Amino acid sequence: MIARVAVEHRNSYALRCEDGTEIFATLAGKLRYETSQREDLPAVGDFVRVRETVIEEVLPRRTVFLRKAAGDTVEAQVIAANIDTVFVVTGLDGDFNLRRLERYYATARASGAHCAILLNKVDLCDDLDAHVQQVRAIAPGADVVAISALHGDGIDALRPYLITGETVAFVGSSGAGKSTLINRLLGRDRQSTGAVRETDSRGRHTTTHRELLETPSGALLIDTPGLRELQPWVGEDDVDGAFPDIEELAENCRFRDCAHAGEDGCAVQAAIDDGSLDFDRFSNYRKMRKEAAYLERQVDLRAQLDLKAKWKKIHKAMRNVNKRA
Repeated sequence: MIARVAVEHRNSYALRCEDGTEIFATLAGKLRYETSQREDLPAVGDFVRVRETVIEEVLPRRTVFLRKAAGDTVEAQVIAANIDTVFVVTGLDGDFNLRRLERYYATARASGAHCAILLNKVDLCDDLDAHVQQVRAIAPGADVVAISALHGDGIDALRPYLITGETVAFVGSSGAGKSTLINRLLGRDRQSTGAVRETDSRGRHTTTHRELLETPSGALLIDTPGLRELQPWVGEDDVDGAFPDIEELAENCRFRDCAHAGEDGCAVQAAIDDGSLDFDRFSNYRKMRKEAAYLERQVDLRAQLDLKAKWKKIHKAMRNVNKRA
């Protein structure tokens, strides 16, 4: 039968079946040992083919929110799969950071899902309109919704996303208010919540694992632990798509291969000089593009090494067959 991954445990998975029941299952040995990449294993939101209590196959993903896994290894980590909308939640307190939002926005666009940025804690913001305009400027195409998860302000604006069968993933830093918001949408205190530090408004990880939850409206929510640092798993084209204003300026540069580093006739540098392009935004764009280029090179290298290891294994098996013959 077909089921959906609701929770990923260390050695097993909680699955939601089509009839609403929940079962626990483990990976089939073939799937476990023939899967070379971490991102190809089941993740929360995945649809899987299961026989009794054994997962035999992960079905193709429609959308997927990926980040680079922590550490030095070049691996993608699946945050949520088969999602319709990504809610990027940020607090309008000391944790508000436009540069971090640019990284989330680029990753959300690359996922294939719709992106909505939720500005939480409106009761702590003295100039809401200015913050909304700033976010709209750095995330063109994303919906921007101001809310208070604690007091319920603006929650009705989220109802169009929460219709039967739709899946919404919540991402953001610790202390942004994701769990508080999910509790309000569920109508009960399902997720643990905690206070943030007064010095920087950062919170502890009250959510420790990803989980698929159903709302009274029939919408499905994926709660995720707060990310202290987001390393996007995106390519250079994905970064360019998240910064259309800079790409549009670059088309007017005198030289097609302009590096925007002091060349004559650079339209990007001219926009920085006259104040129409924020220098910090441009710096973040260059940083993210550099990271994406490095990631693409590392992924290509990993693919070459995986292919080499595969053929080495095949040749070894062939030699063993010949010896037995």
